[in-house]
Amino acid sequence: MPADLKDVPGLLRWETTPREEALAQAAQMTKESFTYDEVYGKFVTVHQYIDAPPQAVYDYLTNERNLNEYTYSTRDFAPTDTPGLYQGRDTLLDDETKIFLRIDGDPRALTVDMKCAWDQGEELWMVYIHRIIDAQTVLNKPGSVVIWTNCRHPYYDKNPHPELASSPERPWVGDMWNLFYAGHQIEIDNMKKILELRNGSTGA
Repeated sequence: MPADLKDVPGLLRWETTPREEALAQAAQMTKESFTYDEVYGKFVTVHQYIDAPPQAVYDYLTNERNLNEYTYSTRDFAPTDTPGLYQGRDTLLDDETKIFLRIDGDPRALTVDMKCAWDQGEELWMVYIHRIIDAQTVLNKPGSVVIWTNCRHPYYDKNPHPELASSPERPWVGDMWNLFYAGHQIEIDNMKKILELRNGSTGA
């Protein structure tokens, strides 16, 4: 064991913890059911197999116009005066909420980060993290696996700019955190259906 790890409290490794004790601890952490907050309190991840080539999925995700198709409520993104920054509407809770977007993609790593914010485009704190994986590598079949994660930024719990809201009565996006798993699963399922349709697949 590296010397700097010897005194780290609670570090569970084979060198420090008998396997019977480690397995017992793992069993204590494993339950028949978990609350929503236990699973999704700080991070929400959805994932899906898509019977379409990884490059096709990457190209689809990095085109801002496609949010009109697979998301439930984000619409009409158009370029702003700031290069790479788009403004659209999010009709989730009303018809007037502005949403700002920047897409950062790495075609070699097949990663796509969508950085967004309601009401203003100066601080894009709502980050949608996507990883596209060649399904041949992980499932031994053609296609793609898409993993999509959101982190619970502190602004989800408190609107940093309430004065910019479309109306004083409008709820805040963070009020919907308990629906993020369902909402994003619906959207990744939409993406699957669209991409498989356009790539000539019947799905799997």
